[in-house]
Amino acid sequence: MPKKNHKAEKPSPGGRPRDPEIEEAIIRSTRMLLATKGYSSMTIGDIVADAGVTRPTLYRRWSSKYELVVEALQYGLRKQREAYPPLELDELTPREAMTEAVRRLDPRFHNPRAMTLHGNFMAEAEREPGLIAQMRELGNQPRCQELTDVIVELQGRGAVREDIDVEMVVSLSFGSYFADFNRYGREVPADFADRVVATLWPVIAHGSA
Repeated sequence: MPKKNHKAEKPSPGGRPRDPEIEEAIIRSTRMLLATKGYSSMTIGDIVADAGVTRPTLYRRWSSKYELVVEALQYGLRKQREAYPPLELDELTPREAMTEAVRRLDPRFHNPRAMTLHGNFMAEAEREPGLIAQMRELGNQPRCQELTDVIVELQGRGAVREDIDVEMVVSLSFGSYFADFNRYGREVPADFADRVVATLWPVIAHGSA
């Protein structure tokens, strides 16, 4: 792969060179290598070679591979959240609101390599337990919390039964994306969230008991 060329850095007033373009190149290379090589096999040398920077340039920003990987994870999740369309519950029917919230559970939304990254972090669970903990805290839990909040809102409107196990509904919805990927290894079908909700809605909707 040809080396990328970046402009020389300019020192910041505090003495630490900062260039968003260079930092993003490093983070993007880190994310790509995490997906293709995995955390244990990926080296700092791999990252700087792919990003077209030097080791000192990287180490001025991150003191270790672990610290860099955590920021690369945060970067991807932030970009994903920014790509979500607004969820305007007042403009949606209860079932539409549920469907949109389930659609946002897909880890691959705005990140086609997300399933591979999840798999790599799970494979590192014993060697680097902090990585999967970061994935849960920064990615999985906020994503699931949005669906939880939508269901609670729909319960308050009388559209969803009060006696359902909300946490189980959320886990089943979130887990469906991993089950589909592990069974078929395909891109998520366009109607996947609709089908998930079509299966759950008759059970959770008010009046279905």
